Amino acid sequence: MPNYEHVFLTRQDVTSQQVDALTAQFKSVIEAHGGTVSKTEYWGVKSLQYRIKKNRKAHFTLLNITAPSAALAEVGRQQSLSEDVIRFLTLSVDELEEGQSAMLRKSDRDDRRDDDRGFGFGGGGRGGPGRFGGDRDRPPRRDRFEGAAPEEQGEE
Repeated sequence: MPNYEHVFLTRQDVTSQQVDALTAQFKSVIEAHGGTVSKTEYWGVKSLQYRIKKNRKAHFTLLNITAPSAALAEVGRQQSLSEDVIRFLTLSVDELEEGQSAMLRKSDRDDRRDDDRGFGFGGGGRGGPGRFGGDRDRPPRRDRFEGAAPEEQGEE
């Protein structure tokens, strides 16, 4: 059977419990048509690049599916009828990705980076010594008046 990655977006005002219920409903449709869902990932509420059906944010969910095409056609039909689902995309893949998807790895990396930064308070953070104040690759900056005539330095 072919492998698919299926991502669907639900409205921002839907609760996460309702998103879980929709996911369970779509999984049961796939299993009823002889397919399997090997992985389900909830990516959270993310901002959209442009407004879709008057929504600026959406809940993102990924399903890794091994199923006949008829099962995906039925899921797509049900999602197009649902008022809560604003977009969906199904991609056929050669093999399903094991472990976390790139989106979850990215969010983990961003969380670690925020912890390392310290939110701008002290070393390594935004505006800290590693950014603008003290680049290690450059020698210390010369004094502003170094090499100027004495009258330009403010000495009289």
